[in-house]
Amino acid sequence: MLRSDLLSAPEALHPSLWRASQLAYSATRCVDTGFAALSAQLPGGGWPTGTLIDLLVQQTGSGEMRLLSPALARLPKLPIVLLQPPHPPQALALAALGLAPSQLLWVRSGSSGDALWAAENVLRSGSCAALLFWQNHARGETLRRLHLAAQSGDTLFCMLRPLASAQDASPAPLRLSLRPAAGGVDIGFVKRRGPQRDAPLFLPLTPSSLLQRHASLDRPLSAPASARSVFSELVG
Repeated sequence: MLRSDLLSAPEALHPSLWRASQLAYSATRCVDTGFAALSAQLPGGGWPTGTLIDLLVQQTGSGEMRLLSPALARLPKLPIVLLQPPHPPQALALAALGLAPSQLLWVRSGSSGDALWAAENVLRSGSCAALLFWQNHARGETLRRLHLAAQSGDTLFCMLRPLASAQDASPAPLRLSLRPAAGGVDIGFVKRRGPQRDAPLFLPLTPSSLLQRHASLDRPLSAPASARSVFSELVG
């Protein structure tokens, strides 16, 4: 291959190489986000599986579940684990987003160590379609352990952390900030394998009033599993 060809298509030399002006090729399977404008801004055209995705929210309820629900609904009909969510997940509201409550597993723990243990085992077991892990504080070592565990399988793995965590280093190849906006959410590209984008991307989302009508008559998911029991429950 000519040198000029390598410069125009560096991925032909190695899949982890890309031009600074182009989005990288994804080394893992990607799931369509359900939002064409967002998918066009992500390497591989969607949410990467088998890796850590860092979603940094300005506040809980910034639209993170509405943002993720189209991709979650496309996944294989395996358990979707909600680990340490800030509020009890509401069954009807989640069903309105296309997520079957019977597919969702709500897990709570009494300590960050137990939560980390549960997350690692979920990722390594390969028995779940997705893991959403809410965590206010995570050390670099913790993030590296989780990223390594994610790489052992094909689970869609998102950590939802405070926006202030954007200033800390993370091994996640994809880091997005989420800020609520009228009618949707502003997405900032903190880190991606591709060109820097300074302007946020606005995505319109399902009106909150629709979900609030469901939530007014809603009930939480069944009682949460403990972190130490979740692994035996998943693998039987």
